[in-house]
Amino acid sequence: MPGENLSRDEARERAALLSVDGYDVSLDLRSAVGDSPAGEGGTEGPRTFRSVTTIRFRCAEPGAATFADLIAPSVTAVSLNGKDLDPSEVFDGSRIQLEDLAADNELVVDAQCAYSRTGEGMHRFVDPEDGEVYLYTQYEPADSRRVFTNFEQPDLKAPFRFEVRAPEGWTAWSNGVGELTDGIWQFAETKPISTYITAVVAGPYHYVTDSYSRTFDDGTTLEIPLGAMCRKGLAPHFDSDDVFLVTKQGLDFFHDHFDYPYPFGKYDQAFVPEYNLGAMENPGLVTFREEFIFRGKVTQASYEGRANVILHEMAHMWFGDLVTMEWWDDLWLKESFADFMGAFSLVGATRFKDGWITFANRRKAWAYRADQLPSTHPITADIRDLQDAKLNFDGITYAKGASVLKQLVAYVGQDAFLEGARRYFKRNAYGNTRLGDLLSVLEETSGRDMAGWARSWLQTAGVNSLTPQVILSSEGRVTEVAILQEAAESHPELRPHRVAVGLYRRTPEGTVERYARAEVDVDGPRTLVHELVGADAPELVLVNDDDLTYCKIRFDEGSLATLRERLAEITDPLARALCWSALWNLTRDALMPTRDFIDLVLRYAGRESDIGVLQMLHAWANSALTYYAAPSWRAEGGRLLAEGALRELRLAEPGSQHQLTWARFFATVASEEADLQLLQDLLAGTAKIDGLEVDQELRWAFLEPLAAHGVADEAALSAELARDDTASGKRYQVRCLAARPSAAVKAQAWAAVVESDALSNALVEATIAGFTQPSQRELLAPYAAKYIDAIERVWAERSIQIGMDVVKGLFPSLQDSQETLDATDAWLATHEGAAPALRRLVLEARDDLARALRGQACDVAAAG
Repeated sequence: MPGENLSRDEARERAALLSVDGYDVSLDLRSAVGDSPAGEGGTEGPRTFRSVTTIRFRCAEPGAATFADLIAPSVTAVSLNGKDLDPSEVFDGSRIQLEDLAADNELVVDAQCAYSRTGEGMHRFVDPEDGEVYLYTQYEPADSRRVFTNFEQPDLKAPFRFEVRAPEGWTAWSNGVGELTDGIWQFAETKPISTYITAVVAGPYHYVTDSYSRTFDDGTTLEIPLGAMCRKGLAPHFDSDDVFLVTKQGLDFFHDHFDYPYPFGKYDQAFVPEYNLGAMENPGLVTFREEFIFRGKVTQASYEGRANVILHEMAHMWFGDLVTMEWWDDLWLKESFADFMGAFSLVGATRFKDGWITFANRRKAWAYRADQLPSTHPITADIRDLQDAKLNFDGITYAKGASVLKQLVAYVGQDAFLEGARRYFKRNAYGNTRLGDLLSVLEETSGRDMAGWARSWLQTAGVNSLTPQVILSSEGRVTEVAILQEAAESHPELRPHRVAVGLYRRTPEGTVERYARAEVDVDGPRTLVHELVGADAPELVLVNDDDLTYCKIRFDEGSLATLRERLAEITDPLARALCWSALWNLTRDALMPTRDFIDLVLRYAGRESDIGVLQMLHAWANSALTYYAAPSWRAEGGRLLAEGALRELRLAEPGSQHQLTWARFFATVASEEADLQLLQDLLAGTAKIDGLEVDQELRWAFLEPLAAHGVADEAALSAELARDDTASGKRYQVRCLAARPSAAVKAQAWAAVVESDALSNALVEATIAGFTQPSQRELLAPYAAKYIDAIERVWAERSIQIGMDVVKGLFPSLQDSQETLDATDAWLATHEGAAPALRRLVLEARDDLARALRGQACDVAAAG
């Protein structure tokens, strides 16, 4: 519906007209269990619930007209200022037209809203393990209108009072403290917040409590009730003590640095099923994907990742919830800050002291990819409408923005940066801001000109490359070190960079260590580093040592030769991670042959101490083999990776996280008969690797390649589901079923996702993941044309989340040929009028395909 896609211009016009004083929202969720009422459901369960909303608001121009937002199957009654309006005349399915407004207004809407199976709005999940029903809401950027009537834009903040009628035996939660009175859950009124961060969770959740206390310098004490919840089926695995530990550490850290007490009363954290995101910062009721509750053995990287997300969402309580962007153009004002603060607090407050290594290796890889797509955009983006907003929750807004903030801290100093944040919160509490509001306080605290910095870093797109240039004297000493800065032709901006340059060489013990370091402001195409003149000749020059700025690192020939021979001997794990990241960028940019990168992984990954880096190396090696390797070398490359993975698996310390990581990677690349037989034997218990516990999660990891290669059939997968008859087990089974190498299986999986909307969002995701197997290129070939024919219809008919999953997940990237590229270009040329968000997704997939073909050409050339 056209009305669903609110434009920026419409939002600005409405914000100039209205001020909202408060919402009262009453939800009747008793229909969530049992048989659905006549006419409202069917075999798939209840479809609707009652939602009654009262909005009190003022109008700056009495007599003017506007609209309220609501996406609902039906509206029972609408009343404006005591006058009943005919729903058939004022409601079009997504908007309620409001005419002749008074200075002070009261709107009451009684509607039947729909339960969701796509993770948008009020999501309803039935646990296959015990039949219990669980509900939760997810709104960002604009899905609260699927649950209650509102003015769905971030700058029309208001206090909210929720009440919920829930089935007997359930508990309900919302942003405020709740109390059950006469069968109704009534929640305390919130502070003024935006619609998209309101939340309701309801069901028979397993709930654990704790508390946090903080006494401030003025003698006042802040008490925060803490809660954490998950499905009953996950309760045996729920390590709530660790969740609470990180939560308390984070609250201490942010109180120390922000000088503004947590403003939203309680702090509940809900781990919910079939969640589309990592988490969502609803004040007082943060929601997370339940995969953060680990059913089996995982590495420290998984615990670090969860802690980072907990802290990211906590940072939002200030950056995003207390102070909110005016419109989605400035989404970075919350997401970039939360991403940076997640890593900053992780290192500063928790046991995960290597968080910046993960940031440099994992988060920045996301940013570098996004910033080289044709859809790249400035951190401060041009967001015309809600579809644009949905797509801008991307690597630019999160990871590049966070990287740029790390550069900002180096530019202005940490003290000035944090003092700017403190002033920003105090001046704009419960309000909305733009870029200029933040820059003004940073200019005050740092004395730096922020306008020029913002123009270069926030208002232009693209990533720069920094390459060292070293000149040596005849005596082997440095006479000149220069840094060359380059930019892509499409985004030619050269930026100011505060960087550290490190010189490395071998020690008598055979390690490679830094012996000289200098910080310098890079400006323009060539910058001299005077401090390093006279130093001994380096074997490795690392530009952006300590990862202060956001750039692609390049190497001079001598440094690259050192990495080829001695990469694992670099003792500093952050420096080593930066080198790995740079080598991966060289591979993606078709400047290093895929087989060379895979050779480096095979030679040195087994000596990598940081488990998060090792997991990224495995992911990159698999991507390199799948997309960038010469087609004629893929089988050989796969065999080499499987041999190497098995060798490292057997060499790894028994029971260690490295052993577990190599086991998972071995399963990913296994394809030879002997390798598949070993996986079977490990599952059956007839083979053992000392210390390797094949728990349920690892069993499914072993079963997917067996299914994809035709070894595990439907009966075997059904038997495994019987062993693990849980929501997680069902997702794994669906994925494995779709992975089988059969034309009939592929047709069935395609139909289930593309031709039907019966599957939930989680099962759509699982089916797509199973469908697209790199070993099945020939089997999947017919779907390239079917994809082109289907995507516009899918985009029009399905929710934006499912549309995104289908368009991204089913793009025929495995049909990596010029023919596929030409067909994609033809679709783009003949569909210039398609939805801009849809065209963006296809353009991005097309760019990935073109990059893959360039990588393959580079690898072919290396073979001679």
